[in-house]
Amino acid sequence: QVQLVESGGGLVQAGESLRLSCTSSGNIFSFWTMGWFRQAPGKQRELVATITSGGSTGYASSVQGRFAISRDTAKNTIYVQMNSLKPEDTAVYYCNAARGTPARRTDYWGQGTQVTVSS
Repeated sequence: QVQLVESGGGLVQAGESLRLSCTSSGNIFSFWTMGWFRQAPGKQRELVATITSGGSTGYASSVQGRFAISRDTAKNTIYVQMNSLKPEDTAVYYCNAARGTPARRTDYWGQGTQVTVSS
């Protein structure tokens, strides 16, 4: 069973930065994609950023240019550097990893880490 453990959340002021980490119990190359999702109170979970096994990255338009996803394959860890944080970035952030294919994927999730941005 894959375990994803997140860390790095917290309370910051608008304009500040945070870096979230997600460490996998399995080799991250066993996942065709990994990424970060977030869920704010009363809203659906939404995609924030992704990184494929080949290293390609993708971002939600709302975080493009402010967030950067990266990985350390030796540590089986992915990161998201979040800069210029806004109050609307407040949410629980979840690490995601997927095996299989886009049409038939098996998803794994971390427990979530709270990010709160005050104005």
